[in-house]
Amino acid sequence: MNGAQAVVRTAVNAGVEVCFANPGTSEIHLVAALDEIPGVRGVLAQFEGVATGAADGYGRMAGKPALTLVHLGPGFANGIANLHNARRGRTPIVNLIGHHPTWHRNYDPPLNTKVESLVDGVSDWQRTVASADHISRDMAAAISASRRHPGQIATLIVPTDCQWNEARGPIVEPAPPLGARVAPEAVERARAAVARGERTMLMLGSSGNTAAAQSDAARVQRATGCKLAAETFSGRMERGPRLPVLPRVPYFPEQAVEFLGGIDTLVLAGALDPVAFFGYEGGVSRLTPESVEVVVLSHPTEDSGHALGELAQATDAKDEPPARAVERPPAPTGPIDPRVAAQAVAATLPENAIVMDEGITAGFAFYPATMNGPAHTYLQENGGAIGLGLPASLGAAIACPDRKVLTLEGDGSGLYTVQALWSQVREGVDVVNLVFANDMYRILQVELQRAGVEEFGPQSLNLTEFGAPRVEWLDLARGFGMPAVQVRTGEELTAALERGFAEPGPCLIEAMVSDSALQ
Repeated sequence: MNGAQAVVRTAVNAGVEVCFANPGTSEIHLVAALDEIPGVRGVLAQFEGVATGAADGYGRMAGKPALTLVHLGPGFANGIANLHNARRGRTPIVNLIGHHPTWHRNYDPPLNTKVESLVDGVSDWQRTVASADHISRDMAAAISASRRHPGQIATLIVPTDCQWNEARGPIVEPAPPLGARVAPEAVERARAAVARGERTMLMLGSSGNTAAAQSDAARVQRATGCKLAAETFSGRMERGPRLPVLPRVPYFPEQAVEFLGGIDTLVLAGALDPVAFFGYEGGVSRLTPESVEVVVLSHPTEDSGHALGELAQATDAKDEPPARAVERPPAPTGPIDPRVAAQAVAATLPENAIVMDEGITAGFAFYPATMNGPAHTYLQENGGAIGLGLPASLGAAIACPDRKVLTLEGDGSGLYTVQALWSQVREGVDVVNLVFANDMYRILQVELQRAGVEEFGPQSLNLTEFGAPRVEWLDLARGFGMPAVQVRTGEELTAALERGFAEPGPCLIEAMVSDSALQ
């Protein structure tokens, strides 16, 4: 057994099932090993950012790591943006990077880079294989690191000679994942805080957004009268009529400060103390008022679900909140704006769907519109690096082939990883891609206005609009083999969504948005 086969064998034994790949010559032995040792499905991506974004969507939904396989430092660099998102979302991923043979790297061949420095910024764990003798041990360590609760990015750099040389060491079984439990003292501090009632806010994040964790949080709310809320962006959140309504911390700092201003105590359950997404002239970084006491029940790296269960028990919370009735709004009419689009989605969203939201300004209305909607899983781009939506939907659909996936995608951000449409078609996944076409980076225009620019000049428009030439999404999708339709009204959008949800396989809907301004 050579080193590449030992890597794949270790992955199979650990239950790893998918490898999102854009390989090159330095990974060719690993590609061959995927054929020789069955158990890991290879999924080709035509850009490394698609591979890493798909691994993120897969890991969030499967709860276990996928592999990525990329070519040397430049290939890894192409995938860094979505690994940043995955690290912020605490998704389990194992990156495999092929490298020059150990004896060849010293000659500084053309593709040679300081790959370790590239890896460091987006990895929680990294190692370079020194020889084939212990390559299974190194792979097992990477898998174990990725599964550290709730998930981490682990990167293993594998020189080519370590792939082709004989692996003399044994196949190593990765250690089982362990969830970090909170101390009883943290539960007691949180119990005393929520007992103060409505002047206390219990904020959920990370593993506090599972269905079980939310149910325990709702029990705490009913027992104590405290408020419930969620972070602005969540890697994965379960939603539905049996779960509490969770208002989110607003995106813009002025609104967030007001949102947090009516409380005396903030209890964090897997959430971070809120900070502004960007710093503004004369603005604040930390959004929680200085007068508010912050109590940490659990950190994002701890088992917040278990902690909320302990808190519910400590508050003697017994009653389960009653299920709300699912409310479907009527199909909207008229030109498409953000609220019309959200209403159409709320009217048609299938039960148990997965929604990947990268709609930016045009998608902001979805969350409130589906507060009383059917049960679904909600994914967000909580790292802020655009280009996650289309590939993450691919990965989520592969992880959950029995569930419909809806992508809410801004046209500007979708162009970053448009190659994901090709992989969606190739894999035959059930994804409805709803692209909001306003031919501009509207969020940047909003930020220009916030910076005091009252009238956009020719350079500002040139750098925030892309309608000339116009991006033809129908042609792009059809060029990748995907059926596509353009819609301009709420009626047309509703009908297109109904068709997309009813038919198997991927499709694209281009929604011509008349006004995507935040209001």
